[in-house]
Amino acid sequence: MRHAESHRTHRTGWLRASVLGANDGIISTASLLVGVAATGTDANTILITGVASLVAGSMSMAAGEYVSVSSQADTESADLARERAELSENPMQEHAELTAIYVKRGLDKGLASSVATQLMAHDALAAHARDELGISDTLAAKPVQAALASAATFAVGSALPLMVALLLPASARLWGIAGGSLLALAILGLVAARLGGSPALVPVARVTFWGALAMATTAVVGALFGVAA
Repeated sequence: MRHAESHRTHRTGWLRASVLGANDGIISTASLLVGVAATGTDANTILITGVASLVAGSMSMAAGEYVSVSSQADTESADLARERAELSENPMQEHAELTAIYVKRGLDKGLASSVATQLMAHDALAAHARDELGISDTLAAKPVQAALASAATFAVGSALPLMVALLLPASARLWGIAGGSLLALAILGLVAARLGGSPALVPVARVTFWGALAMATTAVVGALFGVAA
């Protein structure tokens, strides 16, 4: 009977970028709208502010993720090129390095050497990339995937507080944006925890705390420096 296992490590790349994008979209746009709403401004100004935040934030997240993850990918490529050259120039030393890694992980020296020999015969670069450098296909940097996931989820996250702001009357706008955004953040924390296979309480508490802090800060700033309508 086969033992079915369900692991979630393969999701870490896009899941991290997606959670970051949605979280930043909700918090940054909601905080901005709360700050603007605290000045008593009209709905048209809030609409322009929210749309500007959505577009600029999405592009910023895409660019930031692409640049940062590309830097990681460049580093990985440079390490792989160096490792490829070392394998070509000194395969015995590379075999000894791999053997030492397996000994450190608990194998006796003879078995470790045999494992290193077989893995290097199959794919020496992949074996060293995985066990010496910590680089694998599952965890390798994917700049385009990260950029698209981050930008798309930022846009979705930004749209939530913006829709709340437009649907509510001026008297309920401030608290409606804050309450709706905190609810959205809590749901985001719950979904991220479920997708990652972790307990939900800590992620939900963490994301709602920082969202509440950000919105409270901008609300105070808006109330202090704004001019009520």
